[in-house]
Amino acid sequence: MTEADPAAVEALLDAAFGADRRGRTAYRLREGATAIPTLSFAAWQDARLVGTLQSWPVALQTGADTDKLVMVGPVAVVPDVQGAGVGKALMDRLIAAADAQRAGALVMIGDPEYYERWGFTADGASGWRIDGPYEQRRLLARLRRKTAASGELVALGPSRAGGNLAEIAAL
Repeated sequence: MTEADPAAVEALLDAAFGADRRGRTAYRLREGATAIPTLSFAAWQDARLVGTLQSWPVALQTGADTDKLVMVGPVAVVPDVQGAGVGKALMDRLIAAADAQRAGALVMIGDPEYYERWGFTADGASGWRIDGPYEQRRLLARLRRKTAASGELVALGPSRAGGNLAEIAAL
């Protein structure tokens, strides 16, 4: 799993989720942010990009306080390779890297039954909100530190990240 050309990643995401994916709530939340390189991965098979996982800086806003989090996703695999373990390998790699970097709070919108094997549950995020449509049961968190029980997830682009996006993973 190594770096991938951004255009190739976009083509893979279109193949996996459709070109209308950019209108989804998670995409709008990440808009303007730069992916966290130490928590974003690509999977290759015979020099072909077959999977990608990106992680992004976001924040949980609770009144005047802002708690920096890492938003995981999209996790994407080209349709003809789905079911072969590529997504699982990407998630395993993410969790190993997040644990090594002591990333305290990961959040994602995804299938709770699939992502629970990596410690993601809807319980920790049940009081969190995102501007836009989403299913609350699919808002998942993997918490390794105390995090506010309620608040709104907001974008944390470069201007709000304090300049060093890599350091967000260690919070």
